[in-house]
Formats: sequence, C-alpha cells, structure tokens
Amino acid sequence: LNGGRLDVIDELYAPELADEAKAWIAPFQRSFPDMRMEVIELVAEGDLVVGRFTCSATHTGTWLGHAPTGSRFEGIDEVSFFRFQDGRIVHSWGIEDNPRAPNAARTALSAATYIRGVRPAASPAIPG
Repeated sequence: LNGGRLDVIDELYAPELADEAKAWIAPFQRSFPDMRMEVIELVAEGDLVVGRFTCSATHTGTWLGHAPTGSRFEGIDEVSFFRFQDGRIVHSWGIEDNPRAPNAARTALSAATYIRGVRPAASPAIPG
C-alpha cells in the first residue's frame, strides 16, 4: 500500500480476490493519499500469516460517502490475518483500533474496517 502500486495486487492476491482488493485499495489511496503502513510484527504458521501494523494518514478525499475532513491520524494499530494458497492471499480478515483516531476521521475509518482486507470484519474466523 505504501508505494501506491496497484499492479502488485495481482501478484499478492488470488485471481478471485484481486479485483475486490483493488476496488477497496484504489479509492482508499485516493481518499488518504499520504497513507503509510508500518509493519510492526509478522508471524507465520503453515498457510496463515498474521501481521501487526500501524497506519497513519490524512483524510483528504471522499471515502465511502464521507467528505474529506483534513483530519490526520497517526499510528492506528491494525491486525490482519492472511490465508495463503499457492503463494497468494485467498482470504483475509483485519481489525483496526479506530477509537484512537480523531473524531472527524473515525467514521470514515470505521467504514474502512468493514471492508478492509476484502472480507467483512464481522467474520468470526479465517476458514481453514
């Protein structure tokens, strides 16, 4: 995400998820163009990878119907689970610590949590 290169999505995600991932990532990058993800920790076991990240960005474009606020958030904690098959992501689930975001950006981020990682955050577990 940091480089803004959507072309690598096809390399990272299974074909059946690549378009969905692009459909989320492209508008997110337009709405938060200075977004920066920092990898804090990665743990892998079998075909599952769990990542802990922090995200910082400024809300400068419309996101899911929410007008730009100009609010900046720093170091929002995120955890994502990725299931791999044949070297590509076939399922993902993630959650963000949105209550730490400034009030003006929280609504937009909460919407992002729902579709982040392509699958709804309400999913109870990663299959497998």
